Amino acid sequence: MKKTFGSVIRFSFFLGLGIFFIWLFMRNLSAEQKHEILESLKIANYYWIVAAIALGILSHLSRALRWKILLEAMGYKPRTHNVFMAVMIGYLANLALPRLGEVSRCGILTRYEKIPFNKSFGTVITERAIDMLMFILLFLLMVVSLSGKLHLYIEQKIYAPLQEKFHFAANPDTYLLLMVAAFAIAGIAAFIVIRKKFRHTGLYKKFYSLAAGFAEGIKSLVKMKKPFQFILHSLFIWIMYLLMAYIVFYSLPETSALGLDAGLAVLIFGSIGIMIVQGGIGIYPAIVAETLFIYAIPSTTGYAMGWLIWASQTLMILIAGLISLVLLPLINKHLSHDTSGKYPEENP
Repeated sequence: MKKTFGSVIRFSFFLGLGIFFIWLFMRNLSAEQKHEILESLKIANYYWIVAAIALGILSHLSRALRWKILLEAMGYKPRTHNVFMAVMIGYLANLALPRLGEVSRCGILTRYEKIPFNKSFGTVITERAIDMLMFILLFLLMVVSLSGKLHLYIEQKIYAPLQEKFHFAANPDTYLLLMVAAFAIAGIAAFIVIRKKFRHTGLYKKFYSLAAGFAEGIKSLVKMKKPFQFILHSLFIWIMYLLMAYIVFYSLPETSALGLDAGLAVLIFGSIGIMIVQGGIGIYPAIVAETLFIYAIPSTTGYAMGWLIWASQTLMILIAGLISLVLLPLINKHLSHDTSGKYPEENP
């Protein structure tokens, strides 16, 4: 009951937070601007949404194949369809609660493939680390490619209002440098305090256990027999993510001329929104609107575009996740396997 109550509370919190961000963006819009958003959603070409969903499925299939490479390096031979459905169910679970998806997909492989949970979880953590590295590299690429536009946006939208409110004289670059330094010092201090005070608690030991699982996952990277395929899948996943955002631009006339640099900016800033609010509900469209403002797209059009991109990604997870949830037990109903969980190679 405690766990169920806690899950309901967390889900309600993130849903409420999403609704709050929707209200925050919409409260200052006039009736005419709200009408413009609705009109944009009505006239959108939804064939591009279907295309974005197809690209999303390809990215997650590639993710399943990449995960399978890590598992094979540990001596396990899971069936591709089980790995793919586990991935999709994991994404579906993540729409409800943060990090629930990682636990869910590892639990599925434990049940249907007899792969020890701690070992599969170690590979998932490794996957996340690789994805974070890719995200950081793309973030740096975006900053370099949009340095002029971002500097102007930060000066107009962030620095100027703060300067007016607090009356400080530092230039924007100095102010941003001070902010980064302050966050870095605070992060280091927090790490030292947490490590010293909580190292004997259950939470610290749990974190230490996860770190051990990560080390196990790193070993799978060293032992993998298909490093080239692993790299290709890692690149392909993020290329598909980029195209999922970019291709939806064609659904509205006002955004159809935007380039891949705008798609990259939406991907990066939108991903940050999804990290802040579970599933990105409410905050994702607002972030896309602010991002596209850099490219002189009206906020109403940008907000509508944000909802279209968010809808394509969420629909893809809902459709594929629910289908996987239904098919998984049916497909595995009559399958027999040994207790080791190690299967012979699948037939091509």
